[in-house]
Amino acid sequence: MSPKNHYDTLGVARDASAADIKKAYHKLVRQYHPDISTDPDADKKTSEINQAYNTLKDPAKRAEYDALLANPYAGHEQAGFDGGFGGYHYDDSRFGDGQPFGSGDFRFDDIFSAFGHAHSGRTQRPSGPVKGEDQHAELAIDIAAAYQGSERSFSLDMPTLTAQGEMTYTRKTLHVKIPKGILEGQQIRLRGQGLPGYNGGENGDLYLKIRFREDPSHYVKDRKDVWQRLNIAPWTAVLGGHIEVATPAGKLHVTIPANSKSGQNLRLKGKGIPAKEPGDLYLTIHIDLPQANSDADRAAWEQLAAHYGARG
Repeated sequence: MSPKNHYDTLGVARDASAADIKKAYHKLVRQYHPDISTDPDADKKTSEINQAYNTLKDPAKRAEYDALLANPYAGHEQAGFDGGFGGYHYDDSRFGDGQPFGSGDFRFDDIFSAFGHAHSGRTQRPSGPVKGEDQHAELAIDIAAAYQGSERSFSLDMPTLTAQGEMTYTRKTLHVKIPKGILEGQQIRLRGQGLPGYNGGENGDLYLKIRFREDPSHYVKDRKDVWQRLNIAPWTAVLGGHIEVATPAGKLHVTIPANSKSGQNLRLKGKGIPAKEPGDLYLTIHIDLPQANSDADRAAWEQLAAHYGARG
């Protein structure tokens, strides 16, 4: 019986499209997630599924892998150094709070899809120490993490070189500290967490590029200005007043000008992302009309209509 290969692991044909491979991967990684699967080998199978996907999703790695399947005795010298099908495999079963496919400020469902291009293109071993390649990935965080700072842990199956120069994977837990005031687009550097070096060379670094998670209640503009919708009652809009508003910067007391209109913006200087030069917080007014759900409600609205109609 021929040994199981990456196509077998994902349950796809060797001529499967990239879309079919991705679809099969997402189905399997959820099926064997250790938090929900009763399979005693769920953890091992998840690792195998991740490794298979990491290889087949990359056209160059897939072509090299296909070549090795066609001629398994070719390319051993290169695969030992190049990492053949190197990269990271994310293990979403090792969150600090045990939640699948996300943890607090983080979203890691596809974090490993940005990893892994392991020394491609080299055809022979160098004689001296070579530093491992740096790796890059995007990390989504909630805006609250940028206001308060945050810290999380997650696990990856990380590529390492054996004493014989062959690439293998080792489970490792990484700790990431999100500094207060971080801006979208900035990177967090995890020293030595990139691909392994060769001939005694040091490991590369892992860079996590920050992206703010989409949120229906507020969004970030120009990297550090925060915009938030503010619902107010019609009488508050007409008469003005002082209200308390829950914002990413905490609960703030806000003055509503009389005769405010929907779409009007209130600027709170320095209440945006608390960077070295803090951004501003903009509250966009939305007048929230109460519903007439009773006779008393309708009578009140009719009285109001009569009053303003007479004035018109």
